Amino acid sequence: MRKLITGKQFDEERALYNLKQADVNQCVFAGPADGESALKEARDVCLHNCSFSLRYPLWHVKGFTMADSTMDEKTRAAIWYAEDGVITDSKLEGIKAVRECSRIRMERCDVESQEFGWKSQGITLIDTDIVSEYPFFDSRDVKLTSVKMKGKYSFQYMENLEITDSELDTKDAFWHSKNVTVRDSIVKGEYLGWFSDGLTLINCRIIGTQPLCYCKNLKLINCRMEDTDLAFEYSDVEADVRGHIISVKNPKSGMIMADSVGEIIRENPVMECTGEVMVREKNKK
Repeated sequence: MRKLITGKQFDEERALYNLKQADVNQCVFAGPADGESALKEARDVCLHNCSFSLRYPLWHVKGFTMADSTMDEKTRAAIWYAEDGVITDSKLEGIKAVRECSRIRMERCDVESQEFGWKSQGITLIDTDIVSEYPFFDSRDVKLTSVKMKGKYSFQYMENLEITDSELDTKDAFWHSKNVTVRDSIVKGEYLGWFSDGLTLINCRIIGTQPLCYCKNLKLINCRMEDTDLAFEYSDVEADVRGHIISVKNPKSGMIMADSVGEIIRENPVMECTGEVMVREKNKK
């Protein structure tokens, strides 16, 4: 039989430690005792309409849901080493909100966390807004759908990432990443994708200076590029670009096709560069 905890306030250390098979409704985790780790080592718990303002509340939790809840900026390092969780219609504001977790699904959430999603596996975000300086560092098997993200150094050292129908406003995204596919999305930022291996962009709008350099196995399919200068330096690339590229510099290998290119720069390469750049022939009337 499940335990029901409703309408209570907790502020002591490990207030609900190792709680099992329980529904926690309309509870507040805050107060003068300033205790940490409120639900550490919990198993099979459902949190609904709860508010958190204490550190480390969901560490080593297995099998949990959280809905219509808030974790404020004082909820530091909220969810670490957790497994099999679903978070819906909630707000997470504390730094380092999710780390070293497995199989966490978030839908219709609002996240503001500087180091979100580090060293995790099997994270899914759907219809979620996120602001994060270093999101998803060194994580794998991540899926983002209908996500709006504002970041700086996003998706570094990631492996197996799928992004669909999203808006990414981020600097230095996908550095040293492997096996990344981005579809039907806007990707805005400086120095996109450097040192990546297996980055594929499909039906994307790419905005920003010096994108896609030092890449291996890079593919662009039916993409548009805006304000993109000095692109593709030292990259192995197959690109089909609709529209204009300001400049392409020293592509290492492969083929870049575009409607127009402002400048093709071939100067002072530090390695052999045989990549071709071609302008698409317009249909004659």
